[in-house]
Amino acid sequence: GRHVIGETLQQLPYVYCHGSSQRRLCSVSQRLQQSAQLSTFLLELKTIVEVCMKSRAGSFAIPPPQYYSQLISEMETLGWDKIIFLDTNIQTLKLKAEDSSGRQHTLSIKLKSKHPAEAPECSADLPVPLNLTWTPQSSLELLHSQFLLLLESLAEFWDVLDEIDQKTWILEPEKPSRSDTVRRVAIGSNVSIRVEVDPRHPKMLPECCLLGAEHVVAPLRNKLNANMHIIECGICYSYRLGTAIPDQVCNDPRCGQPFHQACLYEWLRVLPSSRKSFSLMFGECPYCSKPITVKMVTQAV
Repeated sequence: GRHVIGETLQQLPYVYCHGSSQRRLCSVSQRLQQSAQLSTFLLELKTIVEVCMKSRAGSFAIPPPQYYSQLISEMETLGWDKIIFLDTNIQTLKLKAEDSSGRQHTLSIKLKSKHPAEAPECSADLPVPLNLTWTPQSSLELLHSQFLLLLESLAEFWDVLDEIDQKTWILEPEKPSRSDTVRRVAIGSNVSIRVEVDPRHPKMLPECCLLGAEHVVAPLRNKLNANMHIIECGICYSYRLGTAIPDQVCNDPRCGQPFHQACLYEWLRVLPSSRKSFSLMFGECPYCSKPITVKMVTQAV
């Protein structure tokens, strides 16, 4: 009965473990000792073991042998120098990548036990969603290549923010990450400006908000509005075109004239000297006649 079960448990060897584990084992032991007979004891033990097994299966499923051979082959193809972290379960790893400006980035990958049949979970410090394509035929090298392409598409955005960080007094964030798109810049005594840069259009006018006492901010706001013509579209001579703002800029530093995408497209479309190639329209800047390119629009605004 219960006395025999209690004596049996007391005769088990001592187990040395962490305090939290020891408390858990004590509670399990008490549950087992409360069993009045052997059948109840075995049923209680079976329930405890099943709960433990389910908990362990949910936290870590041991992959088959093919998983490890496949992964080692992929890591060798990728290059061991690109792997900066690999956990003891060989399921989570971090890959390093460098963009064209020498900035260092990290791609975190959590593999599934059915790799490569099942897509891994990927994360990185980016200002845009990390959308990487994966098929059962994909590999770590393919993920790394896609990541590099995404980094290059954001290189101009980080160039802009790096320039802001280097040439202004940044109040917030104190330690900017690569995913941050906002800076609060000090521009005077008790006044600052909040600047938000669009990762996809870093050279267009950022969203700006002056912060401070109204009697200090008002003159600055008026000055900003008075000079808005400097960033008006060079074709329609307005800042807003529906919801669009001038986001196309002549690349010649001596010109730098901004345009609405739709305006520039329509301008180039009617010129015989312009040419189309895939989704791009090539032509000359209306102001300086230097080469300029714009993506085609399906419908002009």
